Amino acid sequence: MGIRLRKYSHSITTKLIVFMVMLACFSGIMQAIAHLVSVNDGDIEIVFEDNYFLSKSYVRESESLISDLTRLLGEYKNEENILKGETIDKDELRMEEQNLFSDYQYESKSYNPNLSEAENYEKFKVDYADKIAQIKDQMIKRDLREFHFLMNNIEEVKDPLYYVSDGVNVFTNNTMKDTQLFKAYPSYMVFEGYKSDVYPKEVEKNKYLNWITMQMDEMSSENNAIYMAFSKKFLDSKISGWKENKVNATKGFYRLLGFSAGFILSLFYLAFVSGRKSFKEEELHLHAVDKLYIDLNILLCIGLITFWVILLDLLELPHNIQWVIPITIPFSAAFFALILSMVRHFKNRTFFKHSLIYQIFKGLVQFVRNVYDSGNVGVKTVLIVIGYPLLIALTFFMFPITIGAAAWFALKKVKSFKAIKDGVERIKNGEIHHSIDIVGKGEFASLAANINSITDGLKNAVDNELKSERLKTELITNVSHDIRTPLTSIITYVDLLKNEKDLAKIAEYTEVLDQKSKRLKFLTDDLFEAAKASSGNIPVQLEKIDIVSLIAQGLGEVSEKIEELGLEFRFNHPNDKVYVTADGKLLWRSIENVLSNIFKYALKGSRVYINIEDLGNEILITFKNISAYELNISADELMERFKRGDESRSSQGSGLGLSIAKSLIDIQKGKFIIQIDGDLFKSMISMPKNYNE
Repeated sequence: MGIRLRKYSHSITTKLIVFMVMLACFSGIMQAIAHLVSVNDGDIEIVFEDNYFLSKSYVRESESLISDLTRLLGEYKNEENILKGETIDKDELRMEEQNLFSDYQYESKSYNPNLSEAENYEKFKVDYADKIAQIKDQMIKRDLREFHFLMNNIEEVKDPLYYVSDGVNVFTNNTMKDTQLFKAYPSYMVFEGYKSDVYPKEVEKNKYLNWITMQMDEMSSENNAIYMAFSKKFLDSKISGWKENKVNATKGFYRLLGFSAGFILSLFYLAFVSGRKSFKEEELHLHAVDKLYIDLNILLCIGLITFWVILLDLLELPHNIQWVIPITIPFSAAFFALILSMVRHFKNRTFFKHSLIYQIFKGLVQFVRNVYDSGNVGVKTVLIVIGYPLLIALTFFMFPITIGAAAWFALKKVKSFKAIKDGVERIKNGEIHHSIDIVGKGEFASLAANINSITDGLKNAVDNELKSERLKTELITNVSHDIRTPLTSIITYVDLLKNEKDLAKIAEYTEVLDQKSKRLKFLTDDLFEAAKASSGNIPVQLEKIDIVSLIAQGLGEVSEKIEELGLEFRFNHPNDKVYVTADGKLLWRSIENVLSNIFKYALKGSRVYINIEDLGNEILITFKNISAYELNISADELMERFKRGDESRSSQGSGLGLSIAKSLIDIQKGKFIIQIDGDLFKSMISMPKNYNE
């Protein structure tokens, strides 16, 4: 059984049979839709309605009548009101007057440009009084025609019974005026001012009732009254017709569902087996129709649909439903044959490649690529000179367009060349910040980008040189100040020692000389270490470091200093071990410099926070403290050598600690940055995480 199924599932006979079934189902769908449209004026929702009083049909019985009555009562009222011009649309009249005034401005000799527009408008109303009156008469006649048309409509209505009044004008087709008389009928609608009463009560749940109530709301007058009653004979007739239409619509709806299911199944089957002779076959077989390009295929499909719709429209459906199937079958056969061809190309992954636009574009791209790959500017110029006459010959019927495009292209290239020439001239004259702006791609754009890159490099070099000169100047100034201070003291006290005989003072002077010489040694050592660190000549031995233990041990060593300054350290770190890849000595030297900076500049008695965070590939160590000095310089300036947090330079630091720390962290492949937020000072060290267990 399985072998027979595989044999017949992909056979041409099976495919043809299923294709014919699909066409029959599709034609059945179209005929079912036409039938549904013909039943109850296209009200397909009747299939799902269970009660006539909740149906769209019930509301339709009175909607058009109420629409005419509300227009008569709210807009026209009576013939005398129309003749007085009360119904004229003021906006429409104003627009017509504006059109006349425009003609008056350009055509009339009476228009005086020296007068204001208001004065000219008043003069226009006098000169064109007859034409304005004529327009009003035309608008009044139009309203009269509409008024009589509506009157004829309502006079032809015998059932339902209605009575409409605004307290002055009355429109009715019976002698009843009392609402109780209308409410005696099996179904009624009573609207008085802003109040409404309908029967049966389930009508209030009718979702289409707002079609009527919206018209009543537009009248917005307490004096308006509309009474409408439906007689038993009228209702019986309408309910009987509604039930009959419901039965017909339900049958048509089920036919539509059946045909739709058959169409979808057959279409999916054909799409699945199309192009293959068995389920396991990977090769896809294309047919003669598949040689048609995809984009042309799509255009043919659109054309078939358009022509089919036009033919059905000419048949004035749904009056000639019998013609739907004979017309639909040939069109749908051609249409779905083209659709299945596109399906085969989609399965073969040639849907986009097998299009005329793609082939043309591919050929042009290949041609351009060959030109650019095989020649220089001279070759390209020769090809353009040769190719342009050929293009002119092929497009002689649109010669002005091609010559215009060529002129535009040439002008664009000339402008690009001139922009590059002027830009180079400006750069040569010293405007190194000038940038050549060339939009698009091509050799000129590439040349401009290269020139801009040169100017950017030159600008960066100049900026770096200026910064370097500034730093050198500041370095010399700061070094001179910091070294000269202890050196001056040493010279001064040496001179005092030469002439001093008092042993007590000699001992005092010797103590000062000892302090100043140590201070001088401290400065020179820091300067030497900073130079060595920034040069990168320090040997580095990277290893696995337990950062938590390193910091905890270091804090223990400086605990006396912490107590002396009254600082409160808060050390936050993960519970698990945290390892980094670093040189233990260099890393501790960096941390020690940061701690030293905290000891020198932190506010006494304040808290210092040390946080360790695992960021995945990196470990972030953050030191936060409150500065005792006002930090009115930027973080970048503070990282410069011999910069201190106290501008008075009264502290004992050299200003090299943070610079040395950054250099040492950099050569360990880490990152060191500082941040300043008011008096809050943050030092952050980021080191690579060590994953080795």
